[in-house]
Amino acid sequence: MVAEVISNSEAETLTWAKAFSKQLKPGDILSLIGTLGTGKTVICRGLAQGLGFHGDVHSPTYALVHEYPGTTPIFHMDLYRLSTNADWEEIGLDHYFHQGGICLIEWAERLPESIRFTYTINIERISEDSRRIQVSTVYK
Repeated sequence: MVAEVISNSEAETLTWAKAFSKQLKPGDILSLIGTLGTGKTVICRGLAQGLGFHGDVHSPTYALVHEYPGTTPIFHMDLYRLSTNADWEEIGLDHYFHQGGICLIEWAERLPESIRFTYTINIERISEDSRRIQVSTVYK
C-alpha cells in the first residue's frame, strides 16, 4: 500500500505526522528517506507529539539515537554520519529494535536491506515550502 500527501508548510507536515502516529504500535520501525532539509526531523517531531511526547525533538545526528520516554518509548535515530559499510549491530542500533518501542530512523537507507521496516516514508521537496510525502507499508 502506498499513500501520498502534499504538505504546503511545516505546520501541515506536523499535523499530518501527528495524525499518522495514531496507527503506530509498539515494535514498529519507520524508515524516513529524503535529502537534507526535506523534513525528516519535522515528521519525527510530529510523530513523537502524536504519541504523547511533548519535549524537545531534534535530529540526533551526532548522538545517533535520542530516546523519548512515554507509554511507548520512541527511539529516534539519525544515520547520516553512519557509513554504508558500518557494522550497525556492533554499534548497538539493533538493540533498539527489540525494546517494544517505536523506532524512527532518518537516513535508513544506510542500514542493510535485511531490516524489516513497518513503514517507509519518502519525503520529496516540491518547492521551498511544499513536500510530497509518500508512505508505503513495507512489513506489517
